[in-house]
Amino acid sequence: MPRLGPAVLPASDPGALSDAIDAMRAGGIIGIPTETVYGIGVLPRADALAALIRAKQRPEEKGIALLIDGLDQVEMLVELPPAAVRLARDHWPGALTLVLPVRRAASLPDTLTGGRDTLGLRIPDHPVPRALARALGPLAVTSANLSGGAPATTAAQLMASVGHALALVLDDGPVRGGVASTVVAVDADDAWRILRAGALDRATISATIDGG
Repeated sequence: MPRLGPAVLPASDPGALSDAIDAMRAGGIIGIPTETVYGIGVLPRADALAALIRAKQRPEEKGIALLIDGLDQVEMLVELPPAAVRLARDHWPGALTLVLPVRRAASLPDTLTGGRDTLGLRIPDHPVPRALARALGPLAVTSANLSGGAPATTAAQLMASVGHALALVLDDGPVRGGVASTVVAVDADDAWRILRAGALDRATISATIDGG
């Protein structure tokens, strides 16, 4: 028999969050709304990450960012240079992904870091992923599209590109932003660079860092 598609639940449904938590704990891939674009996510375990990469058709060396509910969830995983702290203070929750040095004592799957000594992090300005991260810990999330394709801004677009691989989709209607987060790398010496242009512009980032 053909595989049935994933359940698509309104994000506001009282039971939807609980169903999503159960699905992720079971190793499933979930479609998740954020304020920028829709994402697909798993718990950051090796088997679930491998399934996520297959669904996305994403090169392993790119790595996967974590969505979190607070810096306390990752302070044992990454270094927090002063510039990163200033950016997080002013622009989290929001459309900023920080790529930070991994602590030497941290042990993370190569599929999460792409084999590098850095890790991407974001606190989204959306209650759904933050509630999931609050309940489950950090979530490995990437944009809901096949690698190289346009990010999904609706649940329908998500379903059309990667729906076959998902266990559940939380539908919150069209996203507010529609532009992916800006990705900024900050190294241990506080040097920074933009890895991907996005919703937050360079002038704002520079002003935040230089303003102290």
